[in-house]
Amino acid sequence: MSGHSKWANIRVRKTAEDARRGKVFTRHARLIEIAARGGGDPTINNALRTAIENAREDNVPNANIERAVKKGSGELKGEQMQEVVYECYGPGGVACIIECITDNRNRTLSLVKSIIEKRGGRWAESNAVRWMFDRLGVVSGRKAGVLPEDLELQLIDAGARDIDQEDGFVSVTTDAAHWSKARDILKKAGYAIESAGLKYVPKQRLDVTSVETAKKLMEFIEMVEADDDVSEVHTNANLSDEVAKQL
Repeated sequence: MSGHSKWANIRVRKTAEDARRGKVFTRHARLIEIAARGGGDPTINNALRTAIENAREDNVPNANIERAVKKGSGELKGEQMQEVVYECYGPGGVACIIECITDNRNRTLSLVKSIIEKRGGRWAESNAVRWMFDRLGVVSGRKAGVLPEDLELQLIDAGARDIDQEDGFVSVTTDAAHWSKARDILKKAGYAIESAGLKYVPKQRLDVTSVETAKKLMEFIEMVEADDDVSEVHTNANLSDEVAKQL
């Protein structure tokens, strides 16, 4: 049972680099702030509890978490964060969805659009790309060895729709409601969780068979993600084995 997305596996490995430059901490703080608008008590606000759990998985300091909760619940003053989604085509015609968290939509739109156009992408209007994706739960974890069959069956029983594994990395796709169950199963089995939550998952993938195009696409996405307001970029790219080995 496998989606076999080389591109997804390579993108998972980018998490460590994002953490080194502090991008992950900022993203979690903003997500916590947004979730805290529904109430600052995680015992009764499920969205906030999930946001805090995800932040702790990425070792976000408690002080950062507490400050984000207070800001979102109104205890601390500041501009309100908003979630916005943009769509575009990257190098090779790859469809991209760009998730942003911002306190200034006009600034974010201008900066992101400029990066896309300067880096060989093409801006797309709303829903020109999004229809190619489903909003699903995705949990990625790491542990040496192959996923045991009994653990795979547990994940399927918990609602896994797809399980992809390679080189000690496992990615489990579920419907929107069951990703936390998959995360808990992997954690209990000793997997280090790399990411967990809702993502835009392509209904069909576009094969990228050129190393040159793949490198341009990687550089394109890295430049988009470097913007402070961009939280995540999703694509329908899929790399052949030969191309993935050369990246």
